[in-house]
Amino acid sequence: METRRLRFLVELARLGSMRAVADALHTTTSTVSQQIAVLAKETGVALIEPHGRLVRLTPAGRRLVEHATGILAAVETAQRDLAPGAEPSGTLRVAGFATAIRAHLLPIITQLATEHPRLHVLVREHEPVEALAQLAADEVDLALVYDYNLAPAEPDGSLTALPLWTETWSLGVPADHPAAQADTRTAGTVPATAARTVARFRSADWIGNSRNTADETVIRTLASMAGFTPRMTHRSDSLDLVEDMITAGLGVGLLPTARTTAPGVQLLPLIAPEVSMRVFAVARRGRSDWPPLAVVTGLLQRRVEQAV
Repeated sequence: METRRLRFLVELARLGSMRAVADALHTTTSTVSQQIAVLAKETGVALIEPHGRLVRLTPAGRRLVEHATGILAAVETAQRDLAPGAEPSGTLRVAGFATAIRAHLLPIITQLATEHPRLHVLVREHEPVEALAQLAADEVDLALVYDYNLAPAEPDGSLTALPLWTETWSLGVPADHPAAQADTRTAGTVPATAARTVARFRSADWIGNSRNTADETVIRTLASMAGFTPRMTHRSDSLDLVEDMITAGLGVGLLPTARTTAPGVQLLPLIAPEVSMRVFAVARRGRSDWPPLAVVTGLLQRRVEQAV
């Protein structure tokens, strides 16, 4: 089989239509159809079948896609191995959330300018769902993403995820809120469980993320443990704006425990269960040895380890 034909089938499984595959691979619909027909002849089984006005993969087609993903990854790995230890050069496209870019990626880019001047990093700020979509479409080479222990991301066999760091999150509330004052008065005692903590704010408005659903999933999970449905009213992907909303009395929301908060914001610990954000560097399978990607992920790992 030609790997080019396998690429057509993999993209059809991902995109769902011949036209979308043609657009993604810069070819024509007829070429896509012809190449998949040849692939079916080579394998001796039907790979697609009509589905309304479109087509869908047969069970054999879906099985071949599983094999093709590994085959294409192996081919890419072999191509990278032709130049082992090569000096990193070219452009590395990175998509990631603002905190990771600001705290860790930007200092590394400054370092690369001296150590590897032929390597250029293109930065795009995106929340995890957006970054992973760009990675799947091969529009970026590396995605810096996060999930939560209470809202884990679905694994994707076509990607590899390198754990970078974990941090706990707390509930940010107005410092003058009566329920926050109750927490102050009980200082020195055993902290309440997360369910009991969020239950004290069952009547409050809640602030979620405007571009990612994981925060809301965590909030709804904790609220369900406390026996209520949170009123998700405000949304922002900026932690600074979340704090401003809290101090303005608009609601309560999740914030990193280690964050130095603005005056007027109080962080209440969430335990039993703890809320943890997990951060990962994600790339397409088979590309981790590509010198530009390897050097940046290695520097990210070392920077995080030194910060602990």
